[in-house]
This record gives sequence, structure tokens and C-alpha cells, in this order.
Amino acid sequence: MKINETQLEQVNDRIQALVRSNSFYGKKLEAAGMTEVHTPEEFAKLPFSEKKDLRDAYPLGLMAVPEEEIVRIHSSSGTTGTPVIIPYTAKDVDDWAIQFKRCYETAGITNKDRIQVTPGYGLWTAGIGFQNGAEKLGAMVIPMGPGNTEKQLQMMMDMESTVLCSTSSYALLLAEEIGKRGIKDKI
Repeated sequence: MKINETQLEQVNDRIQALVRSNSFYGKKLEAAGMTEVHTPEEFAKLPFSEKKDLRDAYPLGLMAVPEEEIVRIHSSSGTTGTPVIIPYTAKDVDDWAIQFKRCYETAGITNKDRIQVTPGYGLWTAGIGFQNGAEKLGAMVIPMGPGNTEKQLQMMMDMESTVLCSTSSYALLLAEEIGKRGIKDKI
């Protein structure tokens, strides 16, 4: 593993912040005797977290900053057990938007595109993540959210959407509906 001195300093900065915060991760690092790392070999020994660890931290045990710095939470669905709550700072939210913006740019999407967002809004990070990234890119956002296929298709035509953000299964359903209705040339 290649890790340079600057990266080791950055890792140690984060480790020390986590230990100071007395957070879930800080406690995990202390229990493993890892309060700093000096070599790539030590870095490789940093402890992993498993899904159970994250669930056991419910509700706000993953918070690694003072609560007044938390501006939003997101959550896993919880369909297979206790949901995992992820607290976000304003910087986390901005970093998430920048990451989505970069994904759009990598795909060749620009501020001239019209981006229709179909994933859910709310506790799941998807819808708002797609939207924030598109806004950071400067593109027009059509924040539809999930379902209502009739309205999705109408908005695609009326708003002349050029990008669809969707789960693969919903994109397939929309494509099938477009084919059945013979409206491909209008989208």
C-alpha cells in the first residue's frame, strides 16, 4: 500500500478528532489501540466497521462533531434491521453535492441539461443528493421524486428532460411505458 507522509498526517488528524469526540469511531479506534499511525503497515491495521456496528450506534452514535454542527440526517431504509442514521454537517452536505456534480461532469452532463430526479426525497440520501449536485453544476432540476409514472412521462415531454436520475428498475419501467405509448420521439 502506498501512503505518503501528508496522507498519514491527514489520517492522524482525523483519528485524533474522532478520539476527542468520544464518538463511536473514536471509541472503536481507542479499543483497537489506534490513536495514531506512523507507517503504511499501521494504517492497514485500522479497524473496520460492520453493518452491526453501525446499527448498534442508533440513533446518533455515529455523530463525530458537536450536535449543534449537525444540519441534516439521512438514514438507511431499515428494511433488514435497525436503520443506520448518518448525521451530516454543512460541509458534509456541500461535499456530497460536489461529489454528485463531479459524477455528472464525468458523464458529460453540463449546466445546459435538464435533470429529472426520480429517487425519493426524505431520509434516503438519493433524491436530495442528485438535486444538490445538479444545482452545484448549474443545471435545471426537475425534482419529481418517486412514482407517478404518468406525471413523470408528461414532465419529460413538457420540460424536455435531457437526463434521468433513477433506479435502474424504474428507468426500465419508464422505457417500457415510453415504448408502449409510442412517445419515444417526444422525449
